[in-house]
Amino acid sequence: MFSISLGGYTIDCQNDGLPDLMAEYAARATLAESIDLGSSNGKFAYLAVRRDTEWPFLVVAQRYEPAGAGFEPGALLVPETGLMFLGAGTRLLAYDLKGPTRLWEDAADFGFFRWRRHDEVVLMSAELELAAWDSDAKKLWSTFVEPPWDYRISGRQVLLDVMGDETCFDLLTGPPSTKATRQRPTPS
Repeated sequence: MFSISLGGYTIDCQNDGLPDLMAEYAARATLAESIDLGSSNGKFAYLAVRRDTEWPFLVVAQRYEPAGAGFEPGALLVPETGLMFLGAGTRLLAYDLKGPTRLWEDAADFGFFRWRRHDEVVLMSAELELAAWDSDAKKLWSTFVEPPWDYRISGRQVLLDVMGDETCFDLLTGPPSTKATRQRPTPS
């Protein structure tokens, strides 16, 4: 397991396994989620969030696929708003750490690659998708991509290269032909 500290939070992470104290962490957490742990496919990922040296208040343990070969779990914390974005396999999750509460679950086309923050916009890269959320976890847009693909940001413009075909569009509004799709809200 390894830990990352940022903005008053400490994030504990473990890939391809669960910590020995998993049951204790989950019992002490305000919100503990176990997702598809009984599945025999994919790998395990564990993430917990705590303040200082306290016990974790959020614990997320899941089995995910695809796994390996570039499909590793990732998290992005927006400290100013207390939001956490998680990606593993095809599963995308967002949490409000103030509750903590899960805000939504979404899916990444074919498999999650990474999160990146550009000012107030959070971008998610997947095998077949580039998508954007604002720093309050509201989905702004999503667009289909096909490998090999890459993007870079210049000011407020996204310069997207998909198989040598380059397009340029606004970071907040996305490509002209795309609209945000709704995430599946978390049941109350």
